[in-house]
Amino acid sequence: MSDVKKIKRGVDIKLVGEADKEFAPDKSVKTIAIKPVDFNGVRFKPVVKEGDEVKAGTPLLYHKDSEQVKFCSTVSGEVAQVVRGAKRRLLEIRVIADENIDYEDFGAADPNTLDREDIVEKMTASGCWPFLKQRPYNVVADPEKTPKAIFISGFDSAPLAPDMSLLMEGLEKEFQAGINALKKLTDGKIHLGLSARETPSPVLANAEGVTITKYDGPHPAGVVGVQIAQVDPINRGETVWTVNPEHVAIIGRLFLEGKFDARIRVAVTGSEVKDRKYHNTIIGAPVANFVKGNMTEGKNRIISGNVLTGTKLDDEGYLSIYERQITVIPEGDEPELFGWLLPKTDKFSISRTLPSWIQRKFGDKKYELDTNTHGERRAFVVSGEYEQVFPFDIYPVQLLKAVITQDIERMENLGIYEVVEEDMALCEVVCTSKMPVQSILREGLDMMRKELG
Repeated sequence: MSDVKKIKRGVDIKLVGEADKEFAPDKSVKTIAIKPVDFNGVRFKPVVKEGDEVKAGTPLLYHKDSEQVKFCSTVSGEVAQVVRGAKRRLLEIRVIADENIDYEDFGAADPNTLDREDIVEKMTASGCWPFLKQRPYNVVADPEKTPKAIFISGFDSAPLAPDMSLLMEGLEKEFQAGINALKKLTDGKIHLGLSARETPSPVLANAEGVTITKYDGPHPAGVVGVQIAQVDPINRGETVWTVNPEHVAIIGRLFLEGKFDARIRVAVTGSEVKDRKYHNTIIGAPVANFVKGNMTEGKNRIISGNVLTGTKLDDEGYLSIYERQITVIPEGDEPELFGWLLPKTDKFSISRTLPSWIQRKFGDKKYELDTNTHGERRAFVVSGEYEQVFPFDIYPVQLLKAVITQDIERMENLGIYEVVEEDMALCEVVCTSKMPVQSILREGLDMMRKELG
């Protein structure tokens, strides 16, 4: 029987706009983009130029500090554009997709018969390696290191999160093959977190070679960082890797079929989406495939990911590699008469200042929220609100102040190795000081990595 961990601190933000549990008709993907901004801690070197012909699995970029790690095209076709920004910063590599995808052949193999070096070589050459993220610092995993454990969160507790059973349906063989490969990369355990509140995906629940732990509690119970803190916290000098379930299946396809087959499923959610459904697509697909003609009129915010941690896009943007949903909500840039002074019931708050907390706590209230922060940045004070939604044994305000003052010793002592941006996303929501918590923490993580390695 699996262990059950109770998460007491946190909050579920119930929004209008959940996706119906059915799939929309498939749309062809005409272009894809690989975006360096998706990968923390990587210095890139392009290996293609405009007009080059590529296959799915052909390297587009490589990691300057670890040249064996390749970032590959998810389709076959022609390199359309190498997009650069200020100071020639690399922003995107776009590929015009063929109607039928042609794949590089990496050779099928049973991961149970391979040693660690063979697994690493196949994954780094094919483009599957960037799916593995390393903690501390939340960067692409270093193939030269051996993590003490690998963690997979098998459910998503974020607002409007997709149903993992639908995302993983029919992928039993692929997921198990991926687990078999991952087992060769660590001397420790493969930890799989499942929800104690809902029926888990059969694909995940029946997997072999994993240690299953169930989590009962509000968001961020489904965040992998919370699960690491509950089961095997990270100490100085230790390394843990994380990976999403859908990416484990792609790794499994690499070994079963010998190709980088980056097909995924995403949920299109949000109050401003007309037809909210699941879509079969591919990593790097254009957002227009999901939202063009499918949004209400007015100013909308398109987000690659969920409303807490996703990335703002325009309607010509591309799906980020680590995301499994697209969310569209109102922009919320209109001035608000009297602000919080009016006792409205349609505002989300963990405070009892607004009467809506009664509906949230004791009812099934769903909110139609926008991106308005309802106030400007102000003095950063200890209010006790962070601790209500932050289930770590860490002083969050003190940690952020240590980052702001660039006090590396205090950051280390206050537990920066244990957290990444998504772990503190709810702190940003409830912050009365309106602090950009996630970007502050990212600056601290980058600073620690630069100074201490």
